[in-house]
Amino acid sequence: MIRLLSLFLFGMVLFAGSAFAVQKVGEVKMPNTNQNLETATLAGGCFWCVESDLEKVPGVVEVVSGYSGGQLEYPTYEQVSAGNSGHLEVVKVLFDPEKVTYEEIIRIFLKHHDPTDPGGSFNDRGTQYSSAVFYHNDEQKKVAGDVLAEIDGSGVFDKPVATKLIPFEKFYPAEDYHQDYYKKNPVRYNWYRYLSGRDSFIDKHWGNVKENMRPVSSVDGYKRPDDARLKEMLTPLQFKVVREDGTEPAFSNEYWDNHREGLYVDIVSGEPLFSSRDKFDSGTGWPSFTRPVEGQGVVEKEDRSFFMTRTEVRSRKADSHLGHVFDDGPQPTGLRYCINSASLRFVPLENLEAEGYGEYLKLFK
Repeated sequence: MIRLLSLFLFGMVLFAGSAFAVQKVGEVKMPNTNQNLETATLAGGCFWCVESDLEKVPGVVEVVSGYSGGQLEYPTYEQVSAGNSGHLEVVKVLFDPEKVTYEEIIRIFLKHHDPTDPGGSFNDRGTQYSSAVFYHNDEQKKVAGDVLAEIDGSGVFDKPVATKLIPFEKFYPAEDYHQDYYKKNPVRYNWYRYLSGRDSFIDKHWGNVKENMRPVSSVDGYKRPDDARLKEMLTPLQFKVVREDGTEPAFSNEYWDNHREGLYVDIVSGEPLFSSRDKFDSGTGWPSFTRPVEGQGVVEKEDRSFFMTRTEVRSRKADSHLGHVFDDGPQPTGLRYCINSASLRFVPLENLEAEGYGEYLKLFK
């Protein structure tokens, strides 16, 4: 699974310090200044995504990622994700019913995942990632059941709604590193979410129901975030390259020796920049290309820094510094676009359609 690979590659240090610090029920502190606050417990696949979406709903006070539905006490993420605990990944939602109703919570929840998949959720497979509403009382059961029946009969989906109604018993908070993952690791989270196909599914069936829930890499009507936000999204090296015109070390960067087929897109905006079909080994230690994709994603500017005149290459929409172009490349163009890996994200050929780059499949035929 994409998410497990992400955790393995990027989170081993963090995991080592938190894997055994499993919290018990009631240990998560949530504000409770209003005695009328209510709770909803929902499962919609990846709890990072469900938590992120529901925390943006006005009237929601707190959302906590965790596990429910199984018999194993105090399960770990490894046990749940492997399908060995009987639990589902869920979120516990604390909300003010005077500002948002339980019915509204259910409707928003159902519009932000695939409720028709009984075998998992997008790239995360297994019933531990399936859709469910854990009702806390008979009123919640009735409300959720009515909404599910309405949506099932609406014709929005071409498959029946598979969301289960399950009586709530216990909630086990997930490990600390899972809480607010989208805030702590925004770049990794947005990559995972975009790769999963969740947002394209939402847009297909419901339209763009909440603009600020779209992935960072979407370029429709793109506006670059301010530098303070970019510093949260990017690594220090990525920010230095794309916003401060920096240069990464040669032969010690992500894509200089990448030979897979696919598309290279802007790390900030996701706009298509270069194809692997135009990539070549320049011997310089940086990714090198003979031309951009259809010439639409990059702009060239004169660069007189360091007492020389060069041609700088920048992305059109995000205005990210990419690198420079030289006239010592191979045919058919004779050009060498020398680009920083830190300004790029690579989309493998097999993922182009799922990530919204299907129109570029023609480049690989």
